[in-house]
Amino acid sequence: MTNATQTANAQRNLQLSLQRQAKLYDQATSQKQITRPSDDPTATASALNVRSDQAATAQYQRNVDNGDGWLTTADSTLTNVETLMRRFRDLTVQGANDGSLSPEAKEAIATELDGIKKSMLALANTTYLGRTVFAGNSDAGVAFQPDYTFTGAAGSTVERRIGPGTTVRVDADGAAAFGSGASSVFALIDSTASDLRSGVNVGPRLAQIDDRMKAIVGEHAQIGGRQTRIDKAKDTLAVGANSLESQRASLEDVDLSKVILDLKTQDVNYQTAIAVTAKVLQPTLMDFLR
Repeated sequence: MTNATQTANAQRNLQLSLQRQAKLYDQATSQKQITRPSDDPTATASALNVRSDQAATAQYQRNVDNGDGWLTTADSTLTNVETLMRRFRDLTVQGANDGSLSPEAKEAIATELDGIKKSMLALANTTYLGRTVFAGNSDAGVAFQPDYTFTGAAGSTVERRIGPGTTVRVDADGAAAFGSGASSVFALIDSTASDLRSGVNVGPRLAQIDDRMKAIVGEHAQIGGRQTRIDKAKDTLAVGANSLESQRASLEDVDLSKVILDLKTQDVNYQTAIAVTAKVLQPTLMDFLR
């Protein structure tokens, strides 16, 4: 083996050692195992797939949060509506006692019913982020017009995708809960107040009130069922997001303490290689004669 061959081999080994040291330095400063796709094509492809799944999961989580807002708004609104309905029924029972109530007392009850009607109409037109929660995709701005006409279209619903192939309806069916037009709960309150003012016994109205109360409670129960699905989806997505982050970290991130230790070891190895090379490749007479 000639001196030139030894020199070439030494230079190649030193260069390889320096490249390994540079790679470890890059990993230590970036804290990433992969700084370019060529570092590990297989791991890069896997990391891209994981990041795609993370992006999809993040979107599902945003959908769940938005759906939770819709359903929470509808739930609290219907709770208040049920409170008003109970008061409506209590007042109707009270107003049905014709023998013990004066016209003035009936007028007072009718006046309170007018207030309940206005409050209930306002609740039925509740919005979330500028959209009515009881009228699906209606762009009318309200679910019910002043004449109690329902603005929602049949089959028009608001849904949120909470997973691959999984959607949840997040609006409430205002027509099912409140009725529409002359058959609405608002018209029922008007009719009851009118009966009180005209002296007609309001006892027969109780059955209608109970029917409407059942419809409202039924819609409220459906909202509760969808809320349960949203809550479960939120928990499932959180677990999935943590799992995906662990997968991403195992593919992309480095163990910093290990990298620093490897870097120090490689630095020692490089310095040792330089010293050994300098010792082995001593200048010869031929080097000077050149």
